[in-house]
Amino acid sequence: MPVRRADIHFVPFVVFTVAGMVLAAPTAVPLRAQAQAPTQLPRFEVASVKPSTGRTGERGDPSGRYIATRTLKFFIADAFFFGQPLAMSRVIGGPVWIESALFEINAKASTGWQPSPDGPPRELFLMIRSLLEERFKLATHIETRELPVFELVLARANGSLGPELRRSTVDCDALIAAIQAGAPRPTRQPNEPPPCGAMRGPARVLAGGIPMAQFANMLTLVMADANGPAGRDDGRVVIDKTGLSGRFAFTLAWTPERMPEGTPPPGLPPIDPNGPALVTALQEQLGLKLHPARSRMEVVVIDHVEQPTPD
Repeated sequence: MPVRRADIHFVPFVVFTVAGMVLAAPTAVPLRAQAQAPTQLPRFEVASVKPSTGRTGERGDPSGRYIATRTLKFFIADAFFFGQPLAMSRVIGGPVWIESALFEINAKASTGWQPSPDGPPRELFLMIRSLLEERFKLATHIETRELPVFELVLARANGSLGPELRRSTVDCDALIAAIQAGAPRPTRQPNEPPPCGAMRGPARVLAGGIPMAQFANMLTLVMADANGPAGRDDGRVVIDKTGLSGRFAFTLAWTPERMPEGTPPPGLPPIDPNGPALVTALQEQLGLKLHPARSRMEVVVIDHVEQPTPD
C-alpha cells in the first residue's frame, strides 16, 4: 500500500480500498443524498481512534477491517466518498489542525463487506462518518460551488479508440448477481484485473471491464497522486464526457515524474523510465484526453469539530 504521498514506493495492486487507492465505483452519489443518509448511521463493531506520529496509509478489506493513519480532513473526505473520490479541496472550513495532525483509526465491522455493482460498500463510508461524528463531534452541511475539473473526452476527431482500449465481452450484471447469490469468484492470475473491475498499481491501471465513469473516478485518484505530496488536497475531479457506454478493458502504463523506490511487485514489469507521461499515454494508448473545465460541485462545509475523545 502507498504509505506516504511524499515518499512514493512500489506497492502491489489492490482492488478494494478507499480514498487515495483503488476503487471500483461506476457512479457517484450526490453529496446531498449522502448527507441525507439513514438517520441511524451504521457503526463499526469495535473502533480505536488515537493520535499518531507514524507513516500515513490506509486500507480496507472485504473481511470488514479498516485501518488508516491520516489527517482528519482526509478522513472527512473518505466519509463522503460514495462512488467518486472527494478532493480535500472540497472539504471547507475547520481548524488548522485537521490538515496537519495525524490520527490512527483501527476498526472492524461486525460482518464482512458484500460485493456490489456500485463498487465498495456504502456502509464502510457511513461507518467512517458515524465514527467521526461520535469521536470528533463532527457536524457538516453541503453547499454547491464552481470548481476547476477535468473532463475525460475522446482525443481523436474521428472518435476512434486507442490500441489498448477495447469493449468488454463479459456480462458483468450476471456475474455480479451470481457472486451475490453465493457463486465462487472467477479465478485470476496474479496481477490480473477482475473481469468486472480494475486495479491501480505503480504507474499502471489494468481494467478487466469497467464503465468510463468508473475510469474517470480512478483518474481522479491518479491525477491527485501526480500532484505529489499535496495529493487530494488540490486534485481536480475527472468527469466522464466521452459519450462511451458499456464496459471497457484496457491497460494504461506511463512514466511518473518521480520514479517509485524499491522493486516492483512480483509479476509486474518494471516501469519504463523513458516511457510517456500520463497525459501522453492516455492519448496514445486509449485515445482519450483530459480537458480543463469548470463545473458546479457540491462541497462539504465543516460546522463543528473537536479533538477526538480518548479510547
